[in-house]
Amino acid sequence: MDNRLSTPSSRNKGPILEVLKEIIQNDPLRVFEIGSGSAEHAVHFAKYFKDVIWTTSDRTSEHSSITSALKLAKLSNLRGPLAFEVGKDDFPKYTYDLVYTSNTFHMMSWKQCKNLMKILGNRLREGSQVVIYGPFNYDGHFTSESNERFDGELKESDSNRGIRAFEDVNKNMVKNGFTLYNDYPMPANNRLLVFTRLVFVK
Repeated sequence: MDNRLSTPSSRNKGPILEVLKEIIQNDPLRVFEIGSGSAEHAVHFAKYFKDVIWTTSDRTSEHSSITSALKLAKLSNLRGPLAFEVGKDDFPKYTYDLVYTSNTFHMMSWKQCKNLMKILGNRLREGSQVVIYGPFNYDGHFTSESNERFDGELKESDSNRGIRAFEDVNKNMVKNGFTLYNDYPMPANNRLLVFTRLVFVK
């Protein structure tokens, strides 16, 4: 899955880390990242959370850059990359405490987004969390002119892409057994959505 250019990644990894500190608090967790891209986020967060096993993943076409970044980082708590593309690859058969994904929802089709949320609901255990970073619309409106322009660029490149509505994402996460833990404002008109998996209902 394509992420934005590395410059935005460099700017947003600090604010995202501050939120992850609140969520992870150095617990020995297993994290699965979907759409690792350049692996810049994975390396940055794994350096800070030394007791967290951070597993990267993406389409196989992105694996060479991830592998290079992980080799350069030389961090024992970094894993992957695993092959994971929604609608193509099976979700890894491991137990993860947290799933992290950055700038992927607007790159996937809405059908893929819904499929991913269903998969997460089926695979994550009670108390696990999902962290989704990126731009979102609220109450049917863009949060900035730059986001509106970005949405137009996305749709021009692929009509299935586009900035998703927070309400739609939240509704589907709730449908699949999650509750919204918090919605954090981020720089450059982005958000960080954190969801927690509720008790499974039989």
